[in-house]
Amino acid sequence: MFSLMLAVTAAALAPTEQDVPARSAVLQMPAILPLERRAETEDRWLKQRFETVLPMLMRRDKVQMWVLVAGEYNEDPIVETMLPATWLHARRRTILVFFDPGAGKPIEKLALARYPVGDFAPAWNPDEQPDQWAELAKIIAARNPSTIALNRSEGFPLADGLSSTHYEAIVRALGPDLSKRLVAHERLGLGWLETRIPNEMATYPIISRISHAIIEEGFSELVITPGVTTSDDVVWYFRNRIAELKLDTWFQPSVAIQRADGGKFSVQEMGHRGDAIIMPGDMLHVDFGITYLGLNTDIQRLAYVLKPGEIQAPKGLRDGMAAMNRVRAATIAALKPGSTGNEVLATARRQIEREGIEGTIYSHPIGYHGHGAGTWIGAWESQKPAPGRGEYRIDPNTAWSIELNAEAKVPEWGGQKVRFMHEEDGFLSPDGSFRFLDGGQESFILVPRP
Repeated sequence: MFSLMLAVTAAALAPTEQDVPARSAVLQMPAILPLERRAETEDRWLKQRFETVLPMLMRRDKVQMWVLVAGEYNEDPIVETMLPATWLHARRRTILVFFDPGAGKPIEKLALARYPVGDFAPAWNPDEQPDQWAELAKIIAARNPSTIALNRSEGFPLADGLSSTHYEAIVRALGPDLSKRLVAHERLGLGWLETRIPNEMATYPIISRISHAIIEEGFSELVITPGVTTSDDVVWYFRNRIAELKLDTWFQPSVAIQRADGGKFSVQEMGHRGDAIIMPGDMLHVDFGITYLGLNTDIQRLAYVLKPGEIQAPKGLRDGMAAMNRVRAATIAALKPGSTGNEVLATARRQIEREGIEGTIYSHPIGYHGHGAGTWIGAWESQKPAPGRGEYRIDPNTAWSIELNAEAKVPEWGGQKVRFMHEEDGFLSPDGSFRFLDGGQESFILVPRP
């Protein structure tokens, strides 16, 4: 069924000649939906998520009521993902209430807001009751829930969207008896953010393919003229190309250069300065992501600028990429539902140490947010177990950015130690299998194409 949905979605988004710019001859660009069709798609997905993901999570965590509060321009990150696609921000103060009546009945969805909120049932008439908090207290008392979940979390900012002011207002409105039922519940909110539905996953590979196509364009002779083009020129090509395609990005792309000059490479500095001119023999690195249909990508790729007469990168660089991909294989093999991020990190590190690879693992969830809801699997600055965030257990039906690096000496560069960076997005299925959305990098992108 999933394969059929992927095929149908891919056909619906398949490019036509008029959709594909001439520059995309390097790697054919999938068609990108106009804004109105994007809104329709996102709203359709949201309806499906309310019908399937929401009741599953509330019943899994034994939560009878979930209350979310968003102030205009200070939205709870979870509320942002529950608003209609044409709502770019919450309006005034928006309160959403989910109530599980039990007995297999649908989850009740109520909105206390001055404007209609999608298909939520309007639950507040300001003309009859000017006090929004009093109306919320009335709704809660009438349903008498055993637990009232709030988005408060010490360890996960994405699940900590309830402001202190709003929390205090809820406590005052409910009074001492009902307030005893308030529960800070990070797992419910994280579950909502991290869980992907089949229709999202049928389209996510398209989003990854678009990202790869833009990277292939930027790392090509269409953009790079060795001896002339700077790394910043390529960065701004990526930014302008994203804007031209009417897409968004959640971070500034970066392009780094490593070359046989003994220069030190660090994650903070990302290689040579942005005004450095790209030269034959350089290894290029890009960190790149887009936002499309409410989902994000986070991808790193490596390219090599051919010297005259070369048809591939030097063997030392190719061996370094192979080591990088062995770190990748170890990470994926350890990524299993039910494990914690700390457990995945420890298992993967034991494997690469057995293989004698010097590597660093810092993978993370992805989805509604680039650095998404869920556990941490290491950090680039520390390979020690992470308290709190590293102890959260991995759920299936989640998307992941497999991010890591390996360091290896390159004989052709005088034995210089080179860092080979990897990041690619994929999906963890309920059966524990993992697949990349649009393939992982196996060889260097070559500039120019041979």
